[in-house]
Amino acid sequence: MEVDFDAVAGDYPSAPRLPLLTLAEAREAVRHLFLLEQLDLSPRGAAAGQLASELARRLPASP
Repeated sequence: MEVDFDAVAGDYPSAPRLPLLTLAEAREAVRHLFLLEQLDLSPRGAAAGQLASELARRLPASP
């Protein structure tokens, strides 16, 4: 298989990028996932709870 190393070219901006979600939005998403876990008793609800736990661990603690 031939690889084209010149395909990826360009400059990245030096200015810091904005986060995809704000901290408040991320916390709200975690709350919704925990709510989904409680309302959906299927494996999807359990998966939502697991995802919420993993995401919550990555968020900074609230003051």
